[in-house]
Amino acid sequence: MAYKTILVQIDDGKRCRARVELAIRLARRYDAHLIGLNALTLTELPGYVLAGAGGAPIIDVQKRLADEQAARAQATFREAASAAGLAAAEWRTTELDAVDAVALHGRYADLIVLGQPSAEDNSQVGSGFAEQVVLDAGRPVLMVPYAGDFAGIGKRILIGWNARREAIRAVTDAIPFLRQAEGVRVIVINPKAAEHGAMPGSDIALYLARHDVRVEVYVDHAAEVDVGNEILSRAADFGADLIVMGAYGHSRMREIVMGGASRTIIDSMTVPVLLSH
Repeated sequence: MAYKTILVQIDDGKRCRARVELAIRLARRYDAHLIGLNALTLTELPGYVLAGAGGAPIIDVQKRLADEQAARAQATFREAASAAGLAAAEWRTTELDAVDAVALHGRYADLIVLGQPSAEDNSQVGSGFAEQVVLDAGRPVLMVPYAGDFAGIGKRILIGWNARREAIRAVTDAIPFLRQAEGVRVIVINPKAAEHGAMPGSDIALYLARHDVRVEVYVDHAAEVDVGNEILSRAADFGADLIVMGAYGHSRMREIVMGGASRTIIDSMTVPVLLSH
């Protein structure tokens, strides 16, 4: 497997430029086609406003502002891609809701690059956007923290492993990163023999070894451990610049329910995280 198509979501947030630059570096590293998708969630007007005399002018203003934002975003994307010497860069814009647009276009990419949710970023993508994409797209999502500089990622990778379906999806999706890493550590927290076998972590280590990935396995036994914070702590101890883990949760009627560890990581990540569901 290789990342031959990478999609990065573009919005009007403060950290969008950093996210785009990371996606460009990854496209260069993997000789991939890069898609910049401008996708926002416009404010939905109440029915009584749309029905009134002021509805049409408000819609016109919304559209004008969205068009102006898209033009600025396209110029930024093209400028950054050109400066990096990236020839295979494609620009797309859409009037679909951001979740629907990124999930749809992302299904035809090998990797989706999004930003960590942040109320301070002021991006027009709506509450729960990133989580919903992770659960809906069916593709791996590389989530970039809203603070910090990530010029290069993937030298030291921590894998949060619990032998569940989502975890193996994430590990398999991360193989291009894992093959190029200088160090890979698998962390298993409070394993149950029925789920992992007699030697927790050994099966995934053997699986990765057959993909030319050498790993070291650490097993943590701790009562009442907060799994999400434990992963973040172990990532810091290891000096990891990328975390790989499954995203646990479900969505129903646009209501998102994330598992405890997934929610902690999404809320508190300090390095990029590759999530698969």
